[in-house]
Amino acid sequence: MPIPLVNSIASWFLKKRFHQIELFLKYPNEVQNELLFQLLSTAKDTEIGKTYDFSSITNYKTFSERIPISSYEDCQHMIERSRRGEHNIFWPHPIRWFAKSSGTTNAKSKFIPVSTESLEDCHYAASKDLLCMYLNNNEDSQLFTGKSLRLGGSKELYKENGTAFGDLSAILIDNMPFWAEFSSTPSSKVSLMSDWEIKMQAIVEETRNENVTSLAGVPSWMLVLLNNVLDATGHESLFDIWPNLEVYFHGGVSFVPYVDQYKAILPKSNFRYYEIYNASEGFFAIQDQNSSSELLLMLDYGIFYEFIPMHSYGSLDQKVIPLSEVEVGINYAVIITTNAGLWRYKIGDTVRFTSINPYRIKVSGRTKHHINAFGEELIIENAEDALREVCCSTNAEIVDYTAAPIFMNGKEKGSHEWLIEFKKPPQDLKTFNTLLDTKLKSLNSDYEAKRLNNMTLNMPTIHIAREHLFYDWLKQHDKLGGQHKIPRLSNSREYMDELLRLNTSP
Repeated sequence: MPIPLVNSIASWFLKKRFHQIELFLKYPNEVQNELLFQLLSTAKDTEIGKTYDFSSITNYKTFSERIPISSYEDCQHMIERSRRGEHNIFWPHPIRWFAKSSGTTNAKSKFIPVSTESLEDCHYAASKDLLCMYLNNNEDSQLFTGKSLRLGGSKELYKENGTAFGDLSAILIDNMPFWAEFSSTPSSKVSLMSDWEIKMQAIVEETRNENVTSLAGVPSWMLVLLNNVLDATGHESLFDIWPNLEVYFHGGVSFVPYVDQYKAILPKSNFRYYEIYNASEGFFAIQDQNSSSELLLMLDYGIFYEFIPMHSYGSLDQKVIPLSEVEVGINYAVIITTNAGLWRYKIGDTVRFTSINPYRIKVSGRTKHHINAFGEELIIENAEDALREVCCSTNAEIVDYTAAPIFMNGKEKGSHEWLIEFKKPPQDLKTFNTLLDTKLKSLNSDYEAKRLNNMTLNMPTIHIAREHLFYDWLKQHDKLGGQHKIPRLSNSREYMDELLRLNTSP
């Protein structure tokens, strides 16, 4: 199909879709409220609907008072029953797919329900919206002259009891329309290979001679693949291999630590980066502007949002608020109610609103991934902003890192311990450490207060990780590829102590 025609069809779809987007932009809280009652009505005759008498809930206040906030552990027993083939437990329509996710803080697998509605009205709808928004912002795009190089998880689908489970990417690929195969690379067969390292080489061989115009995947693992492509071809720039490459759609982990490494292998000032915010539980937000990495919160994908201010999260004074009550600049834990039967579910992410008209966000971290051993409230966003600026000023490059507290011992004060794998180490690690400490103070007033005159926290300690340490650790835990990621910040020393041992082992 000629490219102008493809773009025209996309533009037509976009204009049609824009009427719906304009509706939630203009009436966001009304759209969310209506959505909540659609979900309650749909599930009123399910087991959970009868338990909490969904049919008698007529306002948000009753909804929030009657239905408790839940974690995966709270609803695991219902999910396991659903996986065994029981129906009408938390959603009226049969759940045929479960996205297997272990995250970074728990070795135990989670099985997140994926309904037909969430597949079609959330994940696939978001993919269409992303392309349409991109084409609307870039009318000269030649996206459809070539293929999208997609990098998903490395687990196949496993079927039992009439249901299937696997990485979300495997579920999405398995259910894609047949024509989608023609616009993507690698093939579904290669995409679903279970051995990550064999799969990497297969992708390199299958994609190196394709006309790739876009990339889509998690930044950390995509970078591994792209460097393998460069090594295999002997080139230093990806444009020598794929001259028509124009955009990278990324999500899953913060892009901040990887920006400079991508710019080094994609050396064009007009190359575009588009961020998305999705998870096994749903697709939440999309970058809708070329010039800004802020993400537009999508309010009509069958997901009702609530938020907990992080300063009260987990405390006796914890307060849960609807979208209409959020404020700019505050870190919130995200709570979702979805069209896959998750009710007031903690997804474990934290976001910060950059705008409330429209509702735009930045992902700031994880509820479990911060350091607050001494009241310093250090979050991932602080760490990555600081590291990037310090790397820029010291001409260093980072591959991966993690940080944890060194707890007080007798009269010895506490501190933070960093383990960093450098692609290009700084000339002077002591200077790097001093600059990092100074930058963190400027970004985080709680950290600054605890560091004042070494009152509570001593100077941070930095260790240089050996080459491939974090890759080896992930491989050891069978967590190569997909959504698996390094735990950046932790309140415990579990990961740090294990990694330090691995760092010194032969």
